[in-house]
Parts: sequence; structure tokens; C-alpha cells
Amino acid sequence: MDIRVLQYFLAVAREESITKAADALRMTQPPLSRQLKELEQELGKQLLIRGSKKVTLTEDGMLLRKRAEELVDLMEKTKAELAASDENIDGDIYIACGETEAISFLARSARNLQKKHPSIRYHIYSGDAERVVERLDKGLIDFGLFVGDTDMAKYDYIKLPVKDLWGVLMPKDVPLAKKETISPEDLTDKPLILSHQTSVSREMFSWLKTDKDKLNIVATYDLIYNAAQFAKKGFGYVITLDKLVDTDGNTNLCFRPLSPVMEAELYLVWKKYQILSRAAAAFLKQMEKEMEGAADEITHTF
Repeated sequence: MDIRVLQYFLAVAREESITKAADALRMTQPPLSRQLKELEQELGKQLLIRGSKKVTLTEDGMLLRKRAEELVDLMEKTKAELAASDENIDGDIYIACGETEAISFLARSARNLQKKHPSIRYHIYSGDAERVVERLDKGLIDFGLFVGDTDMAKYDYIKLPVKDLWGVLMPKDVPLAKKETISPEDLTDKPLILSHQTSVSREMFSWLKTDKDKLNIVATYDLIYNAAQFAKKGFGYVITLDKLVDTDGNTNLCFRPLSPVMEAELYLVWKKYQILSRAAAAFLKQMEKEMEGAADEITHTF
């Protein structure tokens, strides 16, 4: 399977037209159509439904599109790494992470590294742990930022010198907001809004001291911003990490930590035996330097 033909296929999937794809690729329609038919013959699957007005993907075509995008992304990433200058560190760094205030720690490292190597570019992908792991395992990213308990057997990692604090986001005018901390018993009869990741977390349900089917989970979410809008309207109580939503100023929301305290460890992770690009290796070295500085600050505080 030729990577060039996959790029042709992706162009047709994107344009929903062989004619428009040919124009975008700066080639004529007949050879493009021939390449696509040969691809279908090679795979033994129909990939495209050629309608009178537009081209649509079959179920097999949709699967190939996803895999082709990953392959092309990986090829471009590899080409960029190989083309990197031997004298000046440049290139691209790919990072995937969930929603966490700890991303500011990575941002500080990127800012300080940029002062020395301004040509490095960063690509940040957001998603839950499952999506981060998927991109990391396929080699589509250099680093993943993991929040909480994750199987580290197949990864190298550094543990960040910060932790995230779990709590409940809710309107300021509800009775529960008068409490300084929230206990498991406070939530047993409340409508809960959980992240997709939290909704399957053994650690969270261990803290809640009950089974998932005994709780009133009214919604799940990917992005905390969207969940916060539901909380503002009094739809439910959001279990989330601290500092992801602004609870100061004119907002009607407040955050109360869980009790007993529940904190999430944070890890910067990369694949074992992975040969990092010069840019990624420089970023990792900068991260380790920032961590040493943070450790010194903590030591001098006591």
C-alpha cells in the first residue's frame, strides 16, 4: 500500500468529490480514479460510493480513513524529524493530555525552551486517558500527560512535582455549597455529572464507597467547560479537578474539595525504547530541569 495513494484517498474523502480532489492534488481525474480503483482491488473492499453529486465512504472506507490519517501523520512527523538541522534544534513536539491545571507546568517548560530554540513548534492534543494512550501507542505523539492511576508497564515517565485536587463544582446558592468540604455521604442522593474517564474509575468509586449503579449519574462529559454550563443551570453536581473552571468574580459556581482528600498524581509519559527527536529530547531535558527547580522551591519552603 503506497502512502501516496493513501494521500489521494484522503483528499477524495475530504473533498467528497474525485474532480475536486484531483484539482486540489493538481492532477487529472482519470489517473486519480484509476489509483482509487486499484486501491480497492488491492484491499478487496469497496471504499467509495460514487454518487451523482458526491462521493461518500463505505464503512470500510471510514475505517481506512482513520488509519490512513494516522499513517500519513506519522510519516510527516518522521520526515520532519529526519530533516531537522544538526546545528540548531527545531522541529515539532506532539503532546496529548486531559484537562488539568498541570499543563501550565509543561507550558512553562516550553516557554523557557523557546528562549533557546525558538524554531521548535508544539502540537497539543486534548482527550481523555484512552485517547492519549491510543495516540501514544501508535507513535503519533511524543509525550502524554497522564492524570491519576494508569498502567505504566510499557512506558517511561517522570512524575510531576504537583498534584491535582478532586472536588465538586456546583452553584454557590445550593445548600451543599455552605460546606467547606464534600464527603461521600453528601453525594449519595445528588444528581452527578462525571467525566467519561471518572465514570469508569475504580479509585473514584472506592472514594464514593458505593457501586456505580447506586448513584444518580445524570450526565457524563469530555470537556469541563460544557459540564460547567450544566452545573450553572442547576442540572447536577460536577465531580472534577480544581482550577479548571474560574470560580472567582461574577460566576455563580464554586468548588469544594472532597473529604477525605483525593488527589491525582501527574505523569509525563513516553513509550519505552522510543528514540526521541532532538526537539523532544530537549523538551524532556528542560522538563527535568524545571522539576529540579520546583523541588528546590519546595525544600526551601520548609
